[in-house]
Amino acid sequence: MYVTGRLPLLLAVGALPVVLLSAAGVDAWIAAAGWVLLCLAAMLGDAAAAPDPRRIAVTRRIPGRVLLGQRVVAELVLRNLGERTLRGRIRDAWQPTAGAPPERPAVVIPPGEARTVGVPLLPRRRGELRSRFIVVRADGPLRLAGRQARLDEPGALRVLPPFTARRHLPSRLARLRELDGNTSVQVRGQGTEFDSLREYVRGDDVRSIDWRATARASTTMLRTWRPERDRHVVIVIDTGRTAAARVGDGVRMDAAMEAALLLAALASRAGDHVHLLMFDRTIRARVTRVDGPGLLPALVDAMAPVEPQLIDTDWDAAFAQVRALTSRPSLVVLLTAQDAAEAARGFLGSLPALARGAHVLVGAVTDEQEPLPERPDAADVYRAAAVEQSSHDAAVVAAAIGRAGGEAIAATPEDLPPRIADRYLALKAAGRL
Repeated sequence: MYVTGRLPLLLAVGALPVVLLSAAGVDAWIAAAGWVLLCLAAMLGDAAAAPDPRRIAVTRRIPGRVLLGQRVVAELVLRNLGERTLRGRIRDAWQPTAGAPPERPAVVIPPGEARTVGVPLLPRRRGELRSRFIVVRADGPLRLAGRQARLDEPGALRVLPPFTARRHLPSRLARLRELDGNTSVQVRGQGTEFDSLREYVRGDDVRSIDWRATARASTTMLRTWRPERDRHVVIVIDTGRTAAARVGDGVRMDAAMEAALLLAALASRAGDHVHLLMFDRTIRARVTRVDGPGLLPALVDAMAPVEPQLIDTDWDAAFAQVRALTSRPSLVVLLTAQDAAEAARGFLGSLPALARGAHVLVGAVTDEQEPLPERPDAADVYRAAAVEQSSHDAAVVAAAIGRAGGEAIAATPEDLPPRIADRYLALKAAGRL
């Protein structure tokens, strides 16, 4: 049972009869007590006369997936199985990060009929968002009180990574088309595939002239080349404790997902095979043997429910999983944060064995360095010193990664995805991938 705002108003209205009865010689306390008892009796009778909210059948209509920050409407279909019209309100018990409004929609459902109520959602967190029940309130005839019931009807909404780095994809695809021979720009390097012959144009590389074809055609003919396809690109996202650090408006792992999605989209268009592994001490997500248009949906669906774990990553086990994905990776991209040489010993010790069989890129997300104000205080100086120390430690780790056979790339959350994509294209252009 519950009471509405009309009950306090009714009690307040009784002040006038109490005053009049007191003026007529009736004890004020007796008059007040009588009025309160009359209101309580009306409240209990009104609640008893309210329709039974448990006679409402609920059906949910929820989109299965939505991008983070995208508005969506979850619909509730309420059918009145009782014999009386239900007037009241409903509450859908979504968790706060689903972004449901605080208002409780009012409903009027005649017997035997159904009504659809839309609950707008604006997700603020990636992953699985759930509503396990709804609450239905049925008002009594006097609207003083009513009956309330919890109806268990679970619903779930999977919130996917937003892939804001998608805006960098068109320019990188244009560069990829140049490398692939679809424009007049051609490349040649170790590991590239012969594509076709065409006439020599002033400015072309003379080393690509095919002299036998030139003799047959009586004009200078040039060999064109394209990057090799069917390479295996393995993306490893560290889900250990360093992935939970706040960087900008999110955590490091969110920025790593953006970089992985941009690289995967680019590599898939280039004809390479993309594998994803999210790992700390166990596999949190894995996508392999998926090519073509189904790759990106599979990646975002696998990434969505994964959260950073407050444990250290086992890099020996992680690299063993990389070798299990494919026996001949051409490029391995490790998206992790190795900020201090002391904490990165396990990572650096395991890296050389992996780097012997593939080109290894280590991408790390860093925070933007804000300049000191003109008149810094002590807190500003200490903050700047901490940032400088972190930059020095990261440089030491980057140098150690280079000595171990890898290549380190560190950038802000906005800059890391395009930088890794550009490095992938550079490796393609140089014939190293």
